[in-house]
Amino acid sequence: MTGELVILILVIVTAIAFDFTNGFHDTGNAMATSIATGALKPKVAVTISAILNLVGAFLSVEVAATITKDVLKIQTDTGSLVEGLTSETAMTIIFAGLVGGILWNLLTWLLGLPSSSSHALFGGLIGAGLAGAVAINWDGILAKIIVPAFLSPVIAGAVAALGTLLVYALTRGVAQKRRDAGFRWGQIGTASLVSLAHGTGDAQKTMGVIALALIAHGSLTTDSILEDGLPVWIIFVCGLAIALGTYLGGWRIIRTLGKGLVEIDSPQGMAAEASSAAIILTSSSMGMALSTTHVATGSILGSGVGKPGGQVRWGVAGRMATAWLTTMPAAGIVGALCYFIAHGIGGVAGAIVVFAVLVLASGYLYLRSRRQPVDASNVNAEWDGNVVPQNTETTTPVV
Repeated sequence: MTGELVILILVIVTAIAFDFTNGFHDTGNAMATSIATGALKPKVAVTISAILNLVGAFLSVEVAATITKDVLKIQTDTGSLVEGLTSETAMTIIFAGLVGGILWNLLTWLLGLPSSSSHALFGGLIGAGLAGAVAINWDGILAKIIVPAFLSPVIAGAVAALGTLLVYALTRGVAQKRRDAGFRWGQIGTASLVSLAHGTGDAQKTMGVIALALIAHGSLTTDSILEDGLPVWIIFVCGLAIALGTYLGGWRIIRTLGKGLVEIDSPQGMAAEASSAAIILTSSSMGMALSTTHVATGSILGSGVGKPGGQVRWGVAGRMATAWLTTMPAAGIVGALCYFIAHGIGGVAGAIVVFAVLVLASGYLYLRSRRQPVDASNVNAEWDGNVVPQNTETTTPVV
């Protein structure tokens, strides 16, 4: 087995691992409000979300195509690698970027911060690309990543606020118990649609990274993707990985989104989820690598603003915004460091060392989270300012 093939395998395994972390990191985007209002039981919610994420992965490849051409410039218009760039170096850059994205995902999950998995991935790739002296497609990043990152939560919040106002105005004369029961059924539909939308967007980002690695290796070309689409095995593996991660829950982030931002009722939940689904599906069809976390959080905040007498915990929102702003540079720094380590040692040995660092760091963060677990049994505990509910007896080791 050649050194390049070993590195390619490491890239694919690491990309699947990132997809898995993306799944449990982003489950709350679809299901946090439904769990918080009691529309769905926690385990039922994550099961539905996992299935629909898998289905969504097969619906479109527009975002995957964006990843192959709008982040790193590793190939010319003719499909060959840019001058001076070897296949091994290109794959090492992609590998290092994935490691940066995974470690940031795990750190923010431990802290219960709903940061963007997408931006962690892009930040890692950009940092590793800069370290490897590869040209960055700044125009594509600005148009399809940075601008949507700032606009999407604002638009989602405005749509959700308007929807919430309308919902409460139209149901003013309906008894609260009857009203909430009806909207809980509506939440099941809208939350399911968000899960489907998440699969059409986020699963594709990892598909695009694997495709980029195969292009660097010479096993795939951009023209073949445009003409024939992605190989089915890439779609299936990425869809399965994000579905499995989604099923395991990501309860710490579900708790922050469902209980930490606003005290949410069923009408708000339905308005927020409908807003998120509409925006995510629209952006996916346009090939925009939108952050579902930004959209979902903006929608939940908008539902709090739109509810008459609603209360928003702006301190929690501020901590989340700080994480958003630091995600790309932080993941970029880790990606760059990983590239320097791998490149400095050289070849397969360098890639294996970085992979070992990833495994050890991931294991430490997971074990650290087990000291104060959050799972399906305590995710809806009353918010007291802490991601981890205080004075609980929970011992079930669920991610």
